[in-house]
Amino acid sequence: METTQNKRGTRGISTKSASAKTEPRSNGIYEYMSRSGGSVHMLIQSGVTIYDKDSNSVREIRYCENENSIFKDEQSSNSVKTPIVFRMGRIFVNENKPNLKKYLDVHPGNELNGGIVFYLVDNEANAEKEIEIEFLAVDAISMVRDKPIEDLMSVAMAFNISTDRKVAEIKHDLLQMAKSNPKKFIESFDNPVVSMKAKIKQAESMQIIKADPDAIRWFDSNKIIISIPAGQDPVDVMVRYCLTETATPVVAEIERQLGA
Repeated sequence: METTQNKRGTRGISTKSASAKTEPRSNGIYEYMSRSGGSVHMLIQSGVTIYDKDSNSVREIRYCENENSIFKDEQSSNSVKTPIVFRMGRIFVNENKPNLKKYLDVHPGNELNGGIVFYLVDNEANAEKEIEIEFLAVDAISMVRDKPIEDLMSVAMAFNISTDRKVAEIKHDLLQMAKSNPKKFIESFDNPVVSMKAKIKQAESMQIIKADPDAIRWFDSNKIIISIPAGQDPVDVMVRYCLTETATPVVAEIERQLGA
């Protein structure tokens, strides 16, 4: 059994500082998640103190199931602490246990109070996030269907998707990418790095330039455009170079030969 304490130490907080939204699940149960990796995690209760704004003092708190108050000085001398155990990283608190909920909400280990031990699961925020992700995926998939083939080809080349195939096959691979990482896929259409990488790969495939391990060269004259540091990817180095002002004449010549 693992016992974990807030690594930052217990620090004073007001009982009113835990004012963030704490909506229960639809069945009236609050869910807290432990940051511990163990299957069983018992929350430390010894010597836990918080700042109580009402009394303007630092007071010790503990959870005793049969006590209405979480403050030790308001509890019976015969009270016994009730273990608080996260099982498989979770603990569910029914709304009919307000003392347990209050204890967890003000505990210094709660991330809401700057702790690193556990946090309250915000189901509403999670639902909103899931909806946003779903809509993003729909937008990304729509782009595969609606974007001009020239734009799709540029993105495909930039992400090393073979374009020497039927359009349906290329779109199939792009669709998988759109589903797996919709945000990255959508942003790639307006990303100058992606656009330049596609241009460099196209120039290489059309034998305008050639990428050797030590340098990028003009294909016809074998003249070095830029040397490649050992261990670095030639295309990536060329892309970074072409996005600088110094490379303006080189980019212009590549675009001329591409017929851009």
